[in-house]
Amino acid sequence: MFLRHAAVSIAAGILSLPVVVHAQSAPASDQPTLSTASDAGGWRGDTGRRLYLEGGGTLRGGARAESITAGVLVPSDWFPSLDRQAGPLTLHWDLWASHWQGPAGDAGGRRTYTQLGAMAVWRHALGTSSPWFVELGFGGTVMDRLYRSPDDTFSTAFQFTESAGLGYRFGQHDRYELSLRLQHVSNGGIKKPNPGATFAKLRLSMAW
Repeated sequence: MFLRHAAVSIAAGILSLPVVVHAQSAPASDQPTLSTASDAGGWRGDTGRRLYLEGGGTLRGGARAESITAGVLVPSDWFPSLDRQAGPLTLHWDLWASHWQGPAGDAGGRRTYTQLGAMAVWRHALGTSSPWFVELGFGGTVMDRLYRSPDDTFSTAFQFTESAGLGYRFGQHDRYELSLRLQHVSNGGIKKPNPGATFAKLRLSMAW
């Protein structure tokens, strides 16, 4: 039920944004700057800012946790675009806030958590004019309290995080992206226990 409401909220929130932008009739000079097939040496890369919403859940059965996330992707000035044989490689900063919901241990019911995170994300286009791309990220997160479930107990509020994703760009000037991502969190063994958690997530984003 939580994921169903999350998916509806994600779709409604993202798809309503173009309507607002169109109603404001912003001048062409104010529109988001997106790369096209003529940018980055002819590659269909992404060098713009993006807002996103995503939802997902842990891969383990039993005491599953779900999350819904809102965040922003901001291109880094360190490596604007590195041309490679298969496509441009760009670096973005991914900043987000998540709402987790999981089983509340022996007490029963559900418990909620707030998570803030940041990571560096390498995004790589899969060909000259292909809308497909892959991404890899690494960073850190902090939660408002220790995560506990009938199966797992985190020993630290701080967690490292790694992600991998496959996505597809669509719409005018590649304004939208839909991607499937795997994201893992754990404290890297700095304190025991360290069960970690791996989420499968669906993300919908748009340029701004």
